[in-house]
Amino acid sequence: MNWKPPLLDVVIAAAFVAMTIVEAVSSPKVASPVEHLLVAGLAMVSLAWRRRAPLVVTAIVIASNIAVNPNGEFTTLLSLVLVCFTVGSETRPPLNYLGLGLVVVPFLVVSVIKSFEPSDLAAAVVFFVGPWAVGILLRDRTASADEAVARATQLEREREAEAARAAAEERTRIARELHDIVSHSISVVTIQTQAVRRRLGPEHAAEAADLAAVEATAREALAEMRRLFGVLRTEGESVSLAPQPGLGELERLVRQVGSGDLQVRLRVEGEPVPLSPGVDLAAYRIAQEGLTNAVRHAHASEAQVLVRYGPHRLDIEVDDNGRGLVANPNGGHGLVGIRERVALYGGSVDVGSSPSGGVRLAVSLPLEDGT
Repeated sequence: MNWKPPLLDVVIAAAFVAMTIVEAVSSPKVASPVEHLLVAGLAMVSLAWRRRAPLVVTAIVIASNIAVNPNGEFTTLLSLVLVCFTVGSETRPPLNYLGLGLVVVPFLVVSVIKSFEPSDLAAAVVFFVGPWAVGILLRDRTASADEAVARATQLEREREAEAARAAAEERTRIARELHDIVSHSISVVTIQTQAVRRRLGPEHAAEAADLAAVEATAREALAEMRRLFGVLRTEGESVSLAPQPGLGELERLVRQVGSGDLQVRLRVEGEPVPLSPGVDLAAYRIAQEGLTNAVRHAHASEAQVLVRYGPHRLDIEVDDNGRGLVANPNGGHGLVGIRERVALYGGSVDVGSSPSGGVRLAVSLPLEDGT
């Protein structure tokens, strides 16, 4: 335990010592100034450690009060108010009751010996029991506040851990999908290279050898991609043979989602341009997640999907008339996945209120030349 007293307690103890010194040198009721300073002064010095050892300091103060202040005329009586408060705020049952008894019982015993009056009991309640009860109340409220802060900190840590886990899962999912796209592209390169090499005649032996080297490299790359999938896949998951979807499948998605209670409209603006497989997949997943949110979370009855082709950007917007933004619009695994996909291609995400009262998801993806 650290026995160095807090600065505030040192200042309070110094104030009590100063008052004791003034009493010793100026009050005519002090029979022996030296005795008063030695007994009461040392007791007041101990107040600096009242929160470190509340019961010990209480015993010292009550003993000095009995020794030099039996009539309750000096600063040692006031210090009993302080130690009662400290016992209530710094100790728990049964020690806090013991500390209160150390003060009240000697005070009442001295009162009875000297000629007890009902006002003595009232004084004990007001000056000793009252501060003690206030100390207990302060301790309980402080403990409740500390518990609330600890719970809030724990919840924040859990939310951060959950967000990190969700982001990791979405990145793995995106990596698996991109693996399928890249593997398919490498397979096409391999097949086309092999086809060209086989059409070459004997006079193109050097070119055929070069194409054979390209083919071998492509096959090695494909094998490495399959090993990568082995790292990324979950237990029991097999390689998907179906092609990854793109915006060409968006109309079918809209029809599927709109076959239930949700009415979905699709608008396409601008002249469609060929997209890279990754951007095409990302755009489809973004629209899919926006509609999923409208159905599952927003409980919307109407939604609109807008795809806008620009000279250098592809914009995807999903509006619904559902329940609107929740307390944490940045939450949800779906939106985590959208942000991860958009960040992969250097785009931007905006989630806000829709003009129809629901949620508006707006994503912009840059289109490179030749995309």
